[in-house]
Amino acid sequence: MAAGNSTENLTPLMPHATASWLVDNTALSFEQIAEFCGIHILEVNAMADDLAGSKYTGRDPVQAHELTNEEIAKAEADPEYRMVLQKGPEQVRRTKGPRYTPVSKRQDKPDGIAWLLRNHPEISDAQVGKLIGTTRTTINAIRDREHWNIANIVPKDPVTLGLCSQRELDAVVAKAAKKAGIEPEVPEDRKLGGDKEALIAELQEERAQAERDAEAALAAESGEGEEPAEELTADNLFKDS
Repeated sequence: MAAGNSTENLTPLMPHATASWLVDNTALSFEQIAEFCGIHILEVNAMADDLAGSKYTGRDPVQAHELTNEEIAKAEADPEYRMVLQKGPEQVRRTKGPRYTPVSKRQDKPDGIAWLLRNHPEISDAQVGKLIGTTRTTINAIRDREHWNIANIVPKDPVTLGLCSQRELDAVVAKAAKKAGIEPEVPEDRKLGGDKEALIAELQEERAQAERDAEAALAAESGEGEEPAEELTADNLFKDS
C-alpha cells in the first residue's frame, strides 16, 4: 500500500515515456507501473506488447530524480507495494528558459530558427531561444552557416511546424518591432484614411441632397411650391383685354 505523503498523487513529468522505460527495464507489474504513471493499465499492456511502446522514447525516472533504485527494488519484491514519486529538480515546472519540445519536433527546430532569422531579424537571440526552445549556440551556428546540418536546413514557419502558436509568434514580433523602433504594417483601410473620410463626407452630402430633393418634390405635389393666385380686381380683370 502506498505511503501516505504529499507526493502519492503526483505523476511523472512524462508518464507514457516513463511507463515505457519501466516496462523495458524493470520487473514491475503492469498495475504498479500504471498507478505510478497515472495511466490506464491497458496502455501499459499495449507497451509490453509493442503496440504502443514504439511511439515513446523511454525516460529513466531514476535519472530524472523521480524514483530511486531502492524504491523500484522494493516494488519488484512486493507486487502490492505502490511506488512513491520522489521530489526532485526535474519535477519542478519551469517558468523561465527554453520550452520543452517533443522529440518528434526537435528535428524541425533548425528550420524554424532559419525562418525567424531570415524573416524577422529584429527578434533577439534570447527571444528566438525562448520561442523555439533552443540555445544561442545553435542560433549562431545557423546564422553563420556553421551548423553541422546546414546543407539540409530549409527555412519554415515555426507555427506550421508546430513549434509555437501564431499568437506567441505575433506577440514576440510585435515586442521586437517596438523595441527596434520599427513601424508596424498599417492595414490598407488605415493607409487610405484620408480618401476614406473624403468618400464618407461625399456620400453624406449626396444623402442630404437627396433628402432635400425629396422634400421639394413632396412640397410641389401638395401645392406648397406654387405661387399664390393673384387677387381678382376690376383693374386686373380687364388688364389684357
